[in-house]
Amino acid sequence: MSDKKLELDYLAHTSGEWLRGAGPQADIVMSSRIRLARNLADFPFISRASEPDRTEIEKTLHDAILQSELAGRLGYLDVSRLEGLDRQFLVERQLISREHADSQGARGVALDEEERVSLMINEEDHLRIQCMHSGLDLERAWDEINHIDDVLAERIAFAFNPRLGFLTACPTNVGTGMRVSVMLHLPALVITRQIEKVFRSLQKINLAVRGLYGEGSQAMGDFYQISNQITLGRSEPDLIKQVGDVVPVIIDYERKARDVLIKEGQQNLHDRVSRAYGILRNAQTISSEETMHLLSSVRMGVNLGLIQDIEIPMINQLFIHTQPAHLQKLRGVELDTADRNIERARYLRRHLNREDGNDASKN
Repeated sequence: MSDKKLELDYLAHTSGEWLRGAGPQADIVMSSRIRLARNLADFPFISRASEPDRTEIEKTLHDAILQSELAGRLGYLDVSRLEGLDRQFLVERQLISREHADSQGARGVALDEEERVSLMINEEDHLRIQCMHSGLDLERAWDEINHIDDVLAERIAFAFNPRLGFLTACPTNVGTGMRVSVMLHLPALVITRQIEKVFRSLQKINLAVRGLYGEGSQAMGDFYQISNQITLGRSEPDLIKQVGDVVPVIIDYERKARDVLIKEGQQNLHDRVSRAYGILRNAQTISSEETMHLLSSVRMGVNLGLIQDIEIPMINQLFIHTQPAHLQKLRGVELDTADRNIERARYLRRHLNREDGNDASKN
């Protein structure tokens, strides 16, 4: 992964492991993610770091990765040298945050080929380690990220206080520095107007609800991220259990809401799904927001057996590949909004109608 342009162009035609719909409860749980925030003991936090500090932090962490067993598994991108389109592409891919993309100065990201692992350097913290798996699979994500953390801790002195735990830029991350999150597809709860009740219940037990791209983002395509809010005074297993225990309850609510839609209005539901599928297969121009909304209905329809000729991995991939930066990377040129809407419709027609040039089935 040494040639950033080659690799990003290649990634545009593939899908990460978390999009393949192969994990437990993958009809409702898109992905499970664990993130660890770490900082070097001998440097100020990023918000107070000088440009020479940032450069030295980036070099120190990059060298530590290269000198560890992770070197053979992870490739590295110098984010500060990427064009804006390439940075946005990585955000859409969930490999870097919007803050990392929009920041200034020395920063980078180390990635594996499966897109399960992402190590962001000089984001809000000096290091953000992220592991993401398909479906409800927090234990595997924890085993993987815990190993990576241990490997790096052998070479790096992280900022740690015996009483408080790991020190982080944001006080809510102090302690374990861990954020456990699960991305859920909840269209039936939205349709039946039960989603706000679920959110209120989650807030009462200190769980946060965010949109597709994390903090500050809006829900698109009926996707919601559920995560812990506080890490101080809690162990890593406790945080995993807190999120892991509540997700099956939400899954059950969503399944029951889908049952209600089928029993009380199957014809209306089938019509909703069929209309969405028809528009996606025939539209000549379509926005990203409308695409996400319609794909959400189609995804639910496939899981309920109302649509037979498309599979979940393709739909998952279409959610990402129809985003603005992906479309432009796939086309190889920058497009304005109107041209993107035309290209998005063309891309959807080609893939949903199985026309020549379909690459949505590639891994």
